[in-house]
Amino acid sequence: MPTTISLVAWLLSSQSLLNGQRIVVVRCEGILISGNFYRNKLKYLDFLRKRIRTNPKRGPFHFRAPSKILWRTVRGMLPHKLYRGAQALDRLKVYEGIPPPYDKKKRFVLPSCLKVVKLKPKRKFAELSRLSHEVGWKYKEVIEALEAKRKVKSKMYWDKKTVTIETAKTGDCQCF
Repeated sequence: MPTTISLVAWLLSSQSLLNGQRIVVVRCEGILISGNFYRNKLKYLDFLRKRIRTNPKRGPFHFRAPSKILWRTVRGMLPHKLYRGAQALDRLKVYEGIPPPYDKKKRFVLPSCLKVVKLKPKRKFAELSRLSHEVGWKYKEVIEALEAKRKVKSKMYWDKKTVTIETAKTGDCQCF
């Protein structure tokens, strides 16, 4: 489900993380940024040029991965230099794709952040995976391949589960 990055970050920071919830965000590559792709790319390339003149190794650090871009967006909405903000940021985990411990767990969608709800129908938007890929993220194809494998396994599990539910409804199951 496509969601917009700023609304996701705002909901995570203000509503949940500061209240003590632990949150894991998966499939960060599918998050959207409102606005034209080219405009968003120019803004990010402008951000990449910002560095310390004397020693660029000291920062600012420009993350290319979609998960790190979301993490930094959430960090910007938290008081991360205070103790409670740092603790809140430690409670957040972000991933591209759905890694193995979380592929078997129930997932939730933030309905108030969906593109259909928040963006007008003809508005332009950019997907975070494409933006990241064009500014230097090297793992887009890897994540897409892993997600394809995960979706096949998930579909097999769902088909098996629906068959067992149907047999339980009709009473054809053999209970011992």
